[in-house]
Amino acid sequence: MAGAANWVPPALGARATITRQITASDVEAFARLTGDRNPLHFDASFAASTRVGALVVQGGLTTGLFNALVAMELPGPGSVFLHQEWDYPAPVFVGDTVTAEVEVVEARADKPITTLRCVARRTDGTEVLRGTCVTWTMLPE
Repeated sequence: MAGAANWVPPALGARATITRQITASDVEAFARLTGDRNPLHFDASFAASTRVGALVVQGGLTTGLFNALVAMELPGPGSVFLHQEWDYPAPVFVGDTVTAEVEVVEARADKPITTLRCVARRTDGTEVLRGTCVTWTMLPE
């Protein structure tokens, strides 16, 4: 726990964002890694016949944007998830550009634990993911 002595909590209200277009190649790569070949992601006629009406990306690709934010930006290198809670109010369609944002809502001074509010939106402003995550930042000894 010596690394925890080096902990400087991020400021309340601090924010970070990442923007990425999610392509059919991303969907295919995710399917290769996970085995998720739901026809909603790959069969255009199937997807068109459903409520969503078009090919959608796997939810894990959207939540993956938060992996990058947490590990690289806020709280930053060495950070891992302790808890995640997600809602998906709207789909992300293949080809959409999504911006994910985290905001610090709590940062403990005694331990490298940070709670983040998370939201992701398509470029048209539609919210496609919202939730919270709790992170632990591993610091060098």
